[in-house]
Amino acid sequence: MQDFFGRELERLKRKDSYRWLRTMEGATEARMRVDGREVIVLCSSNYLGLATHPRLKAAAIEATERLGVCSAASRLIAGNNELYRTLEERLARFKGREAALVYSTGYTANLGVISAVVGERDVIYADALSHASIIDGCRLSRAAVKIFPHNDVGALEQLLKSDTGFRRRLITVDGVYSMDGDLVPLPDLAKLAKQYDALLMLDDAHGTGVLGERGGGTAEHFGLDDPDAVDIEIGTLGKAFGSFGAYVVGSRSLREYLVNRSRSFIFTCALTPPALAAAIAALDLVQQDPSYRQRLWENVRHFREGLHHLGLSTEPSVTHILPVMTHDRQRTMALSERLLELGVFCQGIRPPTVPPGTSRLRFTVTAAHTRHDLDRALEAVEKAFREFALL
Repeated sequence: MQDFFGRELERLKRKDSYRWLRTMEGATEARMRVDGREVIVLCSSNYLGLATHPRLKAAAIEATERLGVCSAASRLIAGNNELYRTLEERLARFKGREAALVYSTGYTANLGVISAVVGERDVIYADALSHASIIDGCRLSRAAVKIFPHNDVGALEQLLKSDTGFRRRLITVDGVYSMDGDLVPLPDLAKLAKQYDALLMLDDAHGTGVLGERGGGTAEHFGLDDPDAVDIEIGTLGKAFGSFGAYVVGSRSLREYLVNRSRSFIFTCALTPPALAAAIAALDLVQQDPSYRQRLWENVRHFREGLHHLGLSTEPSVTHILPVMTHDRQRTMALSERLLELGVFCQGIRPPTVPPGTSRLRFTVTAAHTRHDLDRALEAVEKAFREFALL
């Protein structure tokens, strides 16, 4: 039976779909050692550079000394650490919602929320570029699933008009699409959801902390101040907030319902005290000091303009995630390796993460990059792309 694993691995290698783990050395910063080589990291989600911020580290250390390093149970048993209440209350205020519920990961949040909210007599309308955790949550729910073309509001409305006989209807979308860097047309979807009596769920993993004047995310970016505009919002604490975990915000009844019905919440270990404390510190910092977002967007503009000056398109991105299409999976991975040799780590993205023929280099800029880092990276990009006859 063990031969099965080896045969499958060989098949993946023949298809150029084999994946492996790189060794990252050092703190999570703009420069790290990757597979023994010091490089500029341009594929991290540490968007505001907070993963090594002194306030987060101090909060985590204090929590470790006072509360230890493990909660040692699920939240419904003995793991509902005192820090959860503080974090959830602050998240709810930050998002302008009645209540928040913290999960252990963003993946389990999407699985647990979708499968708890809808079931066999219900229907889900999912964007064609939904994150894998949304797709898996749809499958787990056993609801009917209708896929609409990416950001196509008209196609979604046609589905909503034609479908009848379902108990509940759920529209699920990302705020910032993680492989393309474009935004969901959230105001239009919010109107459709109310018009057709559907629930709207937003995964704002890549928008929270980054978009909006206060860093409130995609809804704030679009000026959707009405807390009823989005029924369920999910986000992560492990990207812009520089810590670990995830959250759901919405009504108090939603929170209590998930505590009772969301299996990935009920049957998983609680977060560690250091992670909770660091997330609280990050939330305070994001609201108190806008300079991190300002520096991020200055860096994004500089790097995007540099790529465009080389003749490289980053469409359809309007955010801090900058895809450069390379199409062929083998060429993409070879380019990624060459950039690593030149001192830049940008992981190539290929199927099944993205559709066939749309392989790409996906650059993510952070507030922690210096202008020198970005200029040095642009030089490496130009050299590598010329070597591959792509410029």
